[in-house]
Amino acid sequence: MEFHPQPRSGAAKPWAFPAPERSQLANGLTLLTSHRPGQQVVAVEINLVAPLEAEPEGLDGVATIMSRALSEGTDKHTAEEFAAELERCGATLDAHADHPGVRVSLEVPASRLPRALGLLADALRAPAFPDGEIERLVGNRLDEIPHELANPARRAAMALSKELFPATSRMSRPRQGTEETVARIDAAAVRAFYDAHIRPATGTAVIVGDFTGVDLESALADTLGAWTGSTAEPQQPSPVVADDTGRVVIVDRPGAVQTQLLIGRIGADRHDRVWPAQVLGTYCLGGTLTSRLDRVLREEKGYTYGVRSFGQVLRSSAPSSPEGATGAALLAISGSVDTASTGPALQDLWTVLRTLAAEGLTDAERDVAVQNLVGVAPLKYETSAAVAGTLADQVEQQLPDDYQAQLYVRLAETGTVEATAAVVNAFPVDRLVTVLVGDAAQIAEPVKALGIGEVTVVSG
Repeated sequence: MEFHPQPRSGAAKPWAFPAPERSQLANGLTLLTSHRPGQQVVAVEINLVAPLEAEPEGLDGVATIMSRALSEGTDKHTAEEFAAELERCGATLDAHADHPGVRVSLEVPASRLPRALGLLADALRAPAFPDGEIERLVGNRLDEIPHELANPARRAAMALSKELFPATSRMSRPRQGTEETVARIDAAAVRAFYDAHIRPATGTAVIVGDFTGVDLESALADTLGAWTGSTAEPQQPSPVVADDTGRVVIVDRPGAVQTQLLIGRIGADRHDRVWPAQVLGTYCLGGTLTSRLDRVLREEKGYTYGVRSFGQVLRSSAPSSPEGATGAALLAISGSVDTASTGPALQDLWTVLRTLAAEGLTDAERDVAVQNLVGVAPLKYETSAAVAGTLADQVEQQLPDDYQAQLYVRLAETGTVEATAAVVNAFPVDRLVTVLVGDAAQIAEPVKALGIGEVTVVSG
């Protein structure tokens, strides 16, 4: 039998994260554009400086309702007509609100980009905010809240935020509001929030895709360039204050067969020089199925289907900005275990952290993490939407345009000792707030016996 030669891999093609071109429209809207030949679906991300912290007292969730209402009719189209126009373009339009502000996302075939930009501009320039649509969106949001409270992972995230941040901080409360605050929202409140914060002078548009045959400059001038608004400076964010004293909060779910774990604290954001090493070390700890946490809790002990560690930027500002460095990231470990294994799983998790502090990472762990984080980048950014989303994140977090490209360089240069120090500092065993959503009657005593912090039980 004759065998064909085994195929050999070719030489790797040079790759770098796409560098955008920066410019500005006459109305003050900042533009970041990236021409990506072959990407026939163009992605547009609009960053609007309308942070949750700016929501009026007692109206938590108004930013979310406003963002959802942007596509519910304009001065030219009713909600139904606007949706039909988007369909004719083959476009999708989404918007959401988070701590840094409002993000509006558009994806559309390149051949219909000018027409879709016109619809996007109308939604930003002259949203109708009709009473009936606002009432419907408020009703939808009120219907969502019980489902979120019933979801153990979402409930754990709410409890951790409430524990970490003071009650006066917007970060301590649900991003999309509570039943009490959402019920107060009406069209007048939505319009007032829009008028106070949505304007081109403090916004940024990121546009990524194949612009061949598209007069992008003219299309932008005729659409987003026709948007006018106040030139007032946005509200300055207040410093992030958090209490990560080691303690345990059990959200009681009588009869629960599983316990949801969320263990976290506040740490350095992406402006800090330690961020690349922190990313690498956190990945070694719990970034994938072969990381330490899964090797012990999943493979050796069989407690869980998976436990992950991660860093999530909550809000970020450059040290050179007028408000100074006011950012913070949530550093967390998340997963679920069966109820009977809650105590043993937490004990083993703390053992993993203590062993990591005592013995450090191995060179093999570091090498695998670098290969996975850096080597996958060309695949991760194959689509226009992925590139646009990352560029918009950089804008939102006040990072330089070449940040992502430089991050991969720094990840590759980070050594094992540096990554170890970063992850040990990120997850100190005596400075972690542990939230457990489960059956308190079954798990409270075993958890108290671990000595990882004072245990408090709250209703689920």
